[in-house]
Amino acid sequence: MPPRRAGWSRRKRPGATRLLRVALPALLACAAGTAAAQPYQDLTHDSKVFGEKRHYRIFLPRGYETSTRSYPVIFYFHGHSDRYTLEKYDDGKDTVPKIAAFTASHEVIVVAADGYVARDYTGFYGGAPYDVKRDGGQYDYGEYFLELLRHIDSSFRTLPGRRYHATSGLSMGGFASLYLSARYPDLIGSASAFNPGPEFYVGEPGRRSLWRPKDQTSSHGHTMIRLIRASGDYISQYHEETRAAYAAAPEVDFEFRQDEYHRHWATSIGETFEFHVRAFQNPKLEAPPKQWNYSSAQRRFSVYGYSVSSGIEGAGLTFLRNVSPGGFGLRTRRWSPDGPAAACSSLTVLTAPLYRPNAPYQVADYKVESGTSTKTETRADAAGRVSIELDCGAHEVSLTGPGAELLPPSLLPLSELGPFRPMPGAPIHLPLHILNTRTAPLTNLSVELTSSYPTVQILKGTAARKTVGAGATADLSGELSVQFTAGAGDFARTRLDLALSFDGGQAKETFDVMVPPDPLPAPAEVVVLDGATRTFSVFRQTGNQGGGASIQRTVTEGAGNGNGRLEPGEAATIWVRLPQGLDPFDKNNWCRAKVYSSSRWLTEEDDIQEDKQREWTGAQNRTSLVRLSRKTPVEEKIPLILDCESWSFSFTPDVRFGAEPLYQAFQFHKHHLFEWNWATK
Repeated sequence: MPPRRAGWSRRKRPGATRLLRVALPALLACAAGTAAAQPYQDLTHDSKVFGEKRHYRIFLPRGYETSTRSYPVIFYFHGHSDRYTLEKYDDGKDTVPKIAAFTASHEVIVVAADGYVARDYTGFYGGAPYDVKRDGGQYDYGEYFLELLRHIDSSFRTLPGRRYHATSGLSMGGFASLYLSARYPDLIGSASAFNPGPEFYVGEPGRRSLWRPKDQTSSHGHTMIRLIRASGDYISQYHEETRAAYAAAPEVDFEFRQDEYHRHWATSIGETFEFHVRAFQNPKLEAPPKQWNYSSAQRRFSVYGYSVSSGIEGAGLTFLRNVSPGGFGLRTRRWSPDGPAAACSSLTVLTAPLYRPNAPYQVADYKVESGTSTKTETRADAAGRVSIELDCGAHEVSLTGPGAELLPPSLLPLSELGPFRPMPGAPIHLPLHILNTRTAPLTNLSVELTSSYPTVQILKGTAARKTVGAGATADLSGELSVQFTAGAGDFARTRLDLALSFDGGQAKETFDVMVPPDPLPAPAEVVVLDGATRTFSVFRQTGNQGGGASIQRTVTEGAGNGNGRLEPGEAATIWVRLPQGLDPFDKNNWCRAKVYSSSRWLTEEDDIQEDKQREWTGAQNRTSLVRLSRKTPVEEKIPLILDCESWSFSFTPDVRFGAEPLYQAFQFHKHHLFEWNWATK
């Protein structure tokens, strides 16, 4: 057996583990006569997370009982209402035989995990697994997954290291595969998802955060990812949005497959497990990344040897970006991807043991909000780790000392609140700021802006600075100008490239912007709720075969004098009347808007998350509570983009996928964008 990876900790019970390793081969050999009829074992193990024995089904490769070889492992996660038996949807006639056939012909172990949460199930089958509801969190399924992984590694002959650990799953299990592999990228080398659920809640009880794979692709920068979609899957639009996000992430080793099939199902299990076999053969997955990004909804987490501990109050996520021996960027957000900084009492980053033990180091902390840089002296501990205290704002941190790499200048995000959204059709100056994280001045900086997109016209693409001070930024926002061209529809993701030359080297930065459509119409009618009560007609779907009608909804929202005008110091929601929503029956109904603004006087105070009517996906309708600063100047005008989402079940019974008719109505959604100007007068 190959040696275990250094530093990999396990919960070992020496006597029990040795007994199991000795007894299990004999037990399986005794069962060899029935292996053809039942090519798996249903077993249990003790879980501290759940406080009970947990079930799993294990498929062992042919010859495991008599060999001495060690094997890689694929952890498979079932969908809603199913369990580790994988039999709810098909009576065990499809998924189980396909997994058994694969392990019979490949040297791979497959473990079917159990997502069962008694509180959320009505019986052995029938419920929401993995504890991902908004009011959940009592059972951290991520911590449970670590228990299961350690149990499998200590009880069976498995190969050590992230390269040989994979996750896969269907629907909610596809979400679990993507979430767990993103949460533990140092343990999981490859992940696949069949028609994954688009979003669910993660984090501790009472402070759960909505987690969407399409917002967190950067956590998979060193993981092989594969998405599989059935063409007739009822939530295909969500799958396409997830696919587009991964396809646009150049750092992710990504592939996609679409199968012609009429149901929400795992359609190409054997071919997808071959993808994981390719990952098991990829030596690049063994080496730790030189630079990485990561996000977590937990107050405390460890990844790639780094440990972060925070006192974040309420829901919130912590983002680490461009982490290397030279430093890192840190952001917190109350919600992802565009929330404001979380509130916290403290935040501590303890680095991996990358530095010389007990050696002195200088830590430079650039605080993005204030544009100021501070320097402190510290020492690595006896293990070579450096502890850095921060607040919950936006930081760019660099280290100087033995083993700390000299960082190149870097481009700060164009917007600290989600993607930058430039208006099309007119020249604009991009708000570009280049940060010198060094403790010494940077000289001879020059930049060149380019884009491969035909919708981008670079009007002025070069700029230069003779000197950029230590811990300072070069403000290029008045120098580089572009013009975007857009069509009708939704926001269009557009990519630009920035080449940097400076004393001692070169670097390249890539960034995306979201360009609004053109034209951007005015809304038919707007109502502002600043502490007022109003009854609106809203659309209600009849069921999952289409149809619907208006119902009345009475709401009291915002905080102010209730006169229907957002005034300085007040908070409000903004409602828009849609002459026609996506559904044919959705006419002249109202919707609360998501609000986008680049004004420093207007802030999004809350991301209002509500279940979409009659959706089965867990997807949320996300809208805004905004607040206007008390310091807003008189006669100030603030341009806003209002985003209202409508949705519909689309059922076309005469449509076939291969020989099969459409099984379920598609769930579609559409964003309706409007331009609206707020003014004090």
